[in-house]
Amino acid sequence: MSGPSSSPTLILRNANILTFDPDRPRASAVALAGDRILAVGGEEVAALATAATEAIDLGGATLIPGFNDAHAHMEREGLKRLRPSLTGARSVGDILERVRALAAETPPGQWIVTMPIGTPPFFFDGAATLAEGRPPDRHELDRAAPDHPVYIPGLFGNWGKPPGHSALNSRALALNGITAASLPTCAGVEILKDARGEPTGVIVEHNSRPTVEFDLLPAVPRFGFAERLEGVRLSQRLYNAQGTTSIYEGHGSAPQTISVYRRLWELGELTVRVGLVVSPSWADIAEARRAMRDWLAHARGAGLGDPWLRLSGVHIAYGGDPAVACCARDNLPDTGWSGFVEQALTPADFREACFLAAEHDLRLHTIVSDRLHEVVPVLEAVNERHPLSGRRWVIEHIGRARLSDLEALKRLDVLVTTIPTYFLWKGGAAYLDEPDGGDLVVPHAHLLRLGIPTAIATDNIPHDPFFTLWSVCNRLERTSGRVIGPDQRLDAETALRLFTVAGAALTFDEGWKGPLRPGFAADLAVLSEDPTAIDPDRLRDLRCRLTLVGGRIVHRGGL
Repeated sequence: MSGPSSSPTLILRNANILTFDPDRPRASAVALAGDRILAVGGEEVAALATAATEAIDLGGATLIPGFNDAHAHMEREGLKRLRPSLTGARSVGDILERVRALAAETPPGQWIVTMPIGTPPFFFDGAATLAEGRPPDRHELDRAAPDHPVYIPGLFGNWGKPPGHSALNSRALALNGITAASLPTCAGVEILKDARGEPTGVIVEHNSRPTVEFDLLPAVPRFGFAERLEGVRLSQRLYNAQGTTSIYEGHGSAPQTISVYRRLWELGELTVRVGLVVSPSWADIAEARRAMRDWLAHARGAGLGDPWLRLSGVHIAYGGDPAVACCARDNLPDTGWSGFVEQALTPADFREACFLAAEHDLRLHTIVSDRLHEVVPVLEAVNERHPLSGRRWVIEHIGRARLSDLEALKRLDVLVTTIPTYFLWKGGAAYLDEPDGGDLVVPHAHLLRLGIPTAIATDNIPHDPFFTLWSVCNRLERTSGRVIGPDQRLDAETALRLFTVAGAALTFDEGWKGPLRPGFAADLAVLSEDPTAIDPDRLRDLRCRLTLVGGRIVHRGGL
């Protein structure tokens, strides 16, 4: 037991502590002094108490470092609470009843905008599961709210699975200029028409990240700065309630998203430590070259920030749809549910952007899915001119991989973040018939064996880290219950390490944040059960009973 010479402000005792400190992996008591850990040990820690020390007996509960969600999209979770829910609606009539009630309390002429049809967080049971097998049409919505424009958006496909069905009444269609002659610019969007060729009010979206608002619905109310600010305030409470104490947004954050976090930081309202990456709005390589040279100095290297908010690096997409990217830029500062700016880069442009990022010391973050084998040669070429070792470039969203490419990531000293729920549970059907049984799909065991720094994340599908923990340790596909890559299943303690302490390296914070050791940040979570002592199938039933960030209690649930 050792630590800073100070008096404890809080002691947590009678606990089952997983420290993830190799010098002392297990303990039963921890003393905090302000925002740092003073001491970790056994009952002797209680002897440090003074008259001013608060003590909490945890009754044998398990205490771990707080979760560090390495691909969190925290900016969107609270927004879901700002719009009326349609949860529980099982028919068009149910939905119309909700719309009538909203119309009764909304001033005439103002918009009524709801959440999508279905049950959160995934909305799998969307319009197709209504008794009629469809959403309401314009005429039905007209009768429910004759004095209001009404918009029921389709689901955000990253939560669940496309297609999504948007529904608008006649007022909403007119305000958006939707007529029989209207045609979408973006692929994957269909305006349904009746027998006379007139819009029915229903628009079908087949894209995972909806483009319909960017493309066709300019009059639909957007989330403004004030709504996004309130959304993140709500999000923080929701993430804290799951034991999350830090997040990282490797997919990148748009200017408005960064501004929201900056404002909360200025107000001293952050209760989650936030690491952001720039989501650029450049339209071409020439503009990217100027931006990296002239405007992104603050994001170079380890970036700028403090223990609560840090901005470093840039997200550069590999691929993308040019029409979607153009629509997204035209709608800025609004980014819909995304919080980032859609991009579209050809392989040649991606290669040049990578070289530019290395030249200007901007950490690259890119999503590879099943295309790691196409990105690795680019990284190897960059490495020959600008050695990547120590730069902490990040490869995200690995789906299917090749062992040779993983070995290349190790040689290149590249970090990895994975989204197991997305690829294994929600989208795992695509990998059920892999020749190797899925052994190289989200290959955690291979990554660890090779010594590649790896962190896991929720991707906000859902934001519950216990569901992701369950996905990592069980690797079950949701429709069949089959295991994808059984040898890649991790034990709970290993998975917890990747979900708590491993993410600190993404923000260059491993010297003061992560393990529960003296001198480190007092970011802690107390769980309902010990994840390492229960059947892996029960991991998703875990709950957080207490969360502290910087030594301050930010969530107390049943303790």
